[in-house]
Amino acid sequence: MQNKVIIRALVAVLGWLGWHQAQAGGIDFRLGRNMAELSYLSQNASFGYGGADIGFSGLVNDNNDFFATASILVSGSSAGDVKALHFGVGIKGYGGHVDKPVNSLDGGAVAIGAGIRYVFPGSVPLAFLAEGFYAANITSLSDFNGVREYRFALEFEVTPSARAYVGYRRLQLQLDNDVDYDVDKDPHVGVRFEF
Repeated sequence: MQNKVIIRALVAVLGWLGWHQAQAGGIDFRLGRNMAELSYLSQNASFGYGGADIGFSGLVNDNNDFFATASILVSGSSAGDVKALHFGVGIKGYGGHVDKPVNSLDGGAVAIGAGIRYVFPGSVPLAFLAEGFYAANITSLSDFNGVREYRFALEFEVTPSARAYVGYRRLQLQLDNDVDYDVDKDPHVGVRFEF
């Protein structure tokens, strides 16, 4: 019970940060073979030089698993001359339910991570994105002993406020007895709208 209270408090704090002084927003919808995910995105200028990208998402898959995440990623261009290259570091909170064949599991985790995005020079608006997050046992709650997530995507800018992309993500939980469980491990397609 105490773990559920901690997860709810974390999501509430991250939610307040996302709505407080938000300057821009967007929606990201991603579909895989066995998964669907909807994200709300916002930007907050009160975090450092480049601001922060803040996101909230909900994921379901065909195993009846459900995950909610909240993330803060501070990003910006490097100090060099390559303005098309953006780096970011941040944290991501996970909370969810895994419906395994033997028993159902609930838990959460707080992960640290980093991302990189490179916009290819030229007239075709293409970008490559890579990001990864890791939560150890010490920052995991209840039935989860850790989380590993990484994602790669190739984005195509349809309009200045709309992007389509194809990518691959692996979202893996570490459970008791060193069992790894994949919540998502497939290619996906998605669209992102900014407003």
